[in-house]
Order: sequence, then C-alpha cells, then structure tokens
Amino acid sequence: METEKSKILIFGGTGYIGKYMVKASIFLGHPTYVYARPITPQTTPSKIDIHKELKSMGVLIVQGELKEHEKIVSVLREVDIVISALAYPQVPDQLEIIDAIKVAGNIKRFLPSDFGCEEDRITPLPPFQEFLDKKKKIRRVIEAAGIPYTFVSANCYGAYFVNYLLRPHEKRDDIAVYGSGKAKAVLNYEEDIALYTIKVANDPITCNRIVIYRPPKNIVSQLELISLWEKKIGRSFNKVHIPEEEITKLSETTPPPNNIPVSILHSVFVKGDLMNFELGEEDIEASRLYPDFEFKTIDQLLDIFLVNPPNPTIVAFE
Repeated sequence: METEKSKILIFGGTGYIGKYMVKASIFLGHPTYVYARPITPQTTPSKIDIHKELKSMGVLIVQGELKEHEKIVSVLREVDIVISALAYPQVPDQLEIIDAIKVAGNIKRFLPSDFGCEEDRITPLPPFQEFLDKKKKIRRVIEAAGIPYTFVSANCYGAYFVNYLLRPHEKRDDIAVYGSGKAKAVLNYEEDIALYTIKVANDPITCNRIVIYRPPKNIVSQLELISLWEKKIGRSFNKVHIPEEEITKLSETTPPPNNIPVSILHSVFVKGDLMNFELGEEDIEASRLYPDFEFKTIDQLLDIFLVNPPNPTIVAFE
C-alpha cells in the first residue's frame, strides 16, 4: 500500500519562485495549499490569473494576511509541511509563521525563505549583508524554537540570471561582465530548485540540516556562460568589463533598496562567494541525494532559451 503523501502549505506561492514550488508539489502528488494575500480591487490581472491557474491544478488557496494568527494556525493544523517562498520584503514577517507553527504543534518540517546563497558562510558588501542578516535571524529563531527544519541554499535562479546576464530578449552587441568574469557561480533552473525542494522537505535525512544545491555541471563563470551562448547563437559579443571598484562604489552610492542587487552581483559574480567555501561532512549536496533525478545543466538551460525563453522578471526588494 502506497504511503499517504504529506500535505504541503506554501506561503508566497503566487510569487516568482513560489509558483514553481506549488507546481512541483502538485507534480509530485502532494495535496497542496497556498496562503496568499486576499484578492482586492487593486490586485493586478496577472496575479488573478495566477490564482486561477493554481486553482485549476487542484491547489487549495487560503486568502489571508500574515497578521491573521488564528487563521494561519487553523490552516497549519490541516497540513504536515510548511514552505515559505516569501519575497525579501516579507522575510521578517516569517516570525508570524513561526509563532503560528509553535501554537499548531503538528508541523513536521519548516523550510524558511532562503533558496539563495548559504548566508551563514559568506560576508558580502553591507547592503547584501543586511539583507542576509534578516534571513539569518529567522534561522536562529527556528533553531531556538525547536521546530524541525531544512535550510535550503539553492544558489542562483538559473533562468533569472541567464536573462539578467545575457539579455537574450534584447538585440545588442555589448554584454556586461562584472569584474574579471572568471569567478565561479552556481546557476540552477527554477523548476529543478522547486522539485528538489519538495523532495528534501519530505526526506528524513534532511531534517535539521542545510542542503546546498551545487551540481557540478551547473558551476560556471560569466565568461564561460557567455562563450556557451555565443556558440549556440552563432555570434560574438563585445565584452564590457565593469571593474570591481566601480561596483563597490555603486553599492555605496545607490539609494536603498536598489543597492542590494548591486551588492549581490559583487558577491556572486565578482567575489565568487557561492564557491568560496568547501562543503563539509555535515553538509548535504542536493544532486547526490536522488540519483534518479538530475538537475538540468547550464547547456540544457541555454537550450531552453533557444526554443522557449522564459520571460525576464524583476525581484522585489521593497
């Protein structure tokens, strides 16, 4: 007899990475709930369309605010696993979720809104560090509360950064290279990040552990990425290097919150922070967990951009 699938609740399930998480949860056969802001006359048509799409897939959408403690507790008591995919401005609001989890008392696993770099092991420029400090605070609160967790370091959203770095939707001869262009980063396709996240959320091995998504074939520098793209499209770009000093200065002079993405570029593509630490015995590298499931490689991701390129998107920092 097949084991009953865990019920998964996703906060931020109508957002950028959240949509991928919801679809992955449904694909893997989990009863899936989404806690989302109520639809109002001010809600954008695109957000309404996302609600309709998720409902058509069988997702149960609960509309509410993060301040509605009793409503959240009530929903939590219907599920087993909680995944937060809230955007950066709402990271501190996860304290509301944690308080509700403590009251509900039944949650088997909580995955907070990490999904980027391994925040406990890098020291970026101040604007990005302040960003990460808020996420680190959430981790420490979860640990202190004794809530079963998995912290996911998924590194870079592949489609997002291919769009940002290569600008495949634009016709241009020049392409920006940050620093030397030789620093190594890790680009993982969003669909794979989501599928792996649903898997690790249900895996006893990953309980109270950090899981790092660092598949070897997805480790790439900017120059290597540009070279791969040039070969695929049969043309070359004029590479315009932006010196590290200029990027550092921009992080100091750009008003917040726009100084955050500048600092992220410096950390990831100039310093190479994603690859500047070795994985230890206590670390779990995701691609080794499930041999029957492979991340799409950088080469395969670029093939997607040749055939059906994902649309560019903007990350919310305010």
